[in-house]
Amino acid sequence: MAAHIPMILLLFFFCLLGSVLGGVLFSSLPQALLVQATAKHGAVLIAGEDEITVTWDINQTRGEEVDVAYKMVKVKLCYAPISQQDRPWRMANDDLSRDKTCQFDIVVRPCSMNNKEESISWMIETKVPTATYFVRVYVINSQGNEEAFGQTTDINKTMNLLKIHGVSGRHAPLDTAVACFSAFSVVSLFGFFFLENRNARRPLEN
Repeated sequence: MAAHIPMILLLFFFCLLGSVLGGVLFSSLPQALLVQATAKHGAVLIAGEDEITVTWDINQTRGEEVDVAYKMVKVKLCYAPISQQDRPWRMANDDLSRDKTCQFDIVVRPCSMNNKEESISWMIETKVPTATYFVRVYVINSQGNEEAFGQTTDINKTMNLLKIHGVSGRHAPLDTAVACFSAFSVVSLFGFFFLENRNARRPLEN
């Protein structure tokens, strides 16, 4: 048993080190912000064409006040659970340093210190893929860590979701050109076989 004590202590050390080096736990953050977006539940928006306006404010109904630790605000577009299924590169994690839910920054800027409502209008970037999303806002402290949050959806992330259609990389003029070229190729092929058959049926000249 004594021979296993160093190994147990080593494992305990690595577990303790992992907890120290890990990020902020989402479950530890207070939901201190009220967040709204102009896109309503079920809305379908087009990346590169449509924009959304996000508004956030301190949750006065809960008696929250602007904490002196609040230095920055970070507004992010986040994947809804339906678009995270079977996609490990989008999966949620309570440790925010490992969380892959919110991959798109809408804005990062200093936090308002006078309880003033803030908003941002954001053109959906063309790099945003087709999926279902919600918007989350974090307030960040001077160490760069998340202090509190708010989001447009409920805690289970089933309400007030929006759908975005990403850019496929194909355009109507290109599709038209491809279709015309394909049709021309088919007509040319049939024409070639017709001429070959007609020439084959001609009697050989003496």
